[in-house]
This record gives sequence, C-alpha cells and structure tokens, in this order.
Amino acid sequence: MYVYILVSSVLNRDVKQFGKKFMFDSNEETCWNSDQGESQWVVLEFPQPVKVFELRIQFQGGFSGKSCKLEGSAKEEDLKRIVDFYPEDNNCLQISFHVVFPIQDVPLVQKLKIVFENSADFFGRIIVYTLEILGGKVL
Repeated sequence: MYVYILVSSVLNRDVKQFGKKFMFDSNEETCWNSDQGESQWVVLEFPQPVKVFELRIQFQGGFSGKSCKLEGSAKEEDLKRIVDFYPEDNNCLQISFHVVFPIQDVPLVQKLKIVFENSADFFGRIIVYTLEILGGKVL
C-alpha cells in the first residue's frame, strides 16, 4: 500500500543523507534526522481507511522523543488524539505503544500524525532508524 509521508524537518535539509525514506528502508545504518526545534512530527497519509493497532519506533539513543502522541483522522477531518506514549531513550526497537482496542473502538484513519512533543536532545532533534505501523485495511 502506497503511503504519503511528510516530516517536520530534515537536518540541514540534507534529504539524500537524512530523509524520511530512511525510516522505512530496513537498513539499520540509515535514519531520518530532524533539524532542531520543538515538536517534531511525522505524518502518514493512506489511500484508504486503516485500523492501526501498533506503532514501533527505533530511535538513536540521546535523540528520542520523551513525550509523544499519536493523532489520527479520516481524510478531511481534523486530527484527534489517539494515544500518548513515552519511549525510552535507547537504541532498541521499541513498541512505543501497543494498544489492542475492541474492534469497534479502533479508530479508522486515513491520516496519522506522530508528534514528538519534546526530545531527549537539548536542541530538540529526533533521529528515527525504523518506523513501523501495524494495522490493516478496512474492507
């Protein structure tokens, strides 16, 4: 499934070395590196509604989000908070949240926004090696 991805920033605008695509390339030596500043984010837009059950993120130690939130919406609606999560500041692949809602309570979304409200880094930079969204299409 094709997903459209936006990020708040890229370190020194160097998308060839630190661009958003590197969160999804399965290469443990590449990453998305945000520029400095508060409240960095990643937005994913799906071509059709999906139900999201799990988010997995691998940060660079020292550059992780400390207080984060996941927001979602139908295609043209305003984003609504789904869950807050608090990753550990380490290099491990983390299940930053694992939420299994009863089926009727899983929100249908076409747009997801992961907001890193603050960072372990003094300058607010976020470094993500792996970002995985687990869920499914709505039939």
